[in-house]
Amino acid sequence: MTLLVLTFVWWTSAQALAEDEIEFARDHLSIETQDGQSFDFEVELAVTPQQRQRGLMFRREMSADAGMLFLFDREASRSFWMKNTYLPLDLLFIDADGVIVSIAVDALPHDLTPIPSGEPAAAVLELNAGTVSSLGLTVGNQVIFRAFPI
Repeated sequence: MTLLVLTFVWWTSAQALAEDEIEFARDHLSIETQDGQSFDFEVELAVTPQQRQRGLMFRREMSADAGMLFLFDREASRSFWMKNTYLPLDLLFIDADGVIVSIAVDALPHDLTPIPSGEPAAAVLELNAGTVSSLGLTVGNQVIFRAFPI
């Protein structure tokens, strides 16, 4: 009985969190590879603590050219997890100059294992899993976005 009550409390708490709408501004960015290719994405921006906490939680789909860009005030070691995230994702950790400094591919939905940046990052871009591989994105690629110097 106690387990049933605890499960119900957890489920209703998760539902309430899922139903709280948090608005995200949208913008465009490009990723340029070392061989001169450029790939465009429409991203939602996670800039407030509430937006960064929510991220892509509870989303069931995302178009192939979409993503979420988490922006921070300074470079630091970053760590993400996939709590309440239904979509498998690729995570690109980006320094203050817009250079991809590390990549984590195929992050598993609902996995609570921390995904560390490995290098200081000022931003993190989440894309659908498989995007990094299919586009041939690598560490050292340049993210072109207004928050990064050109």
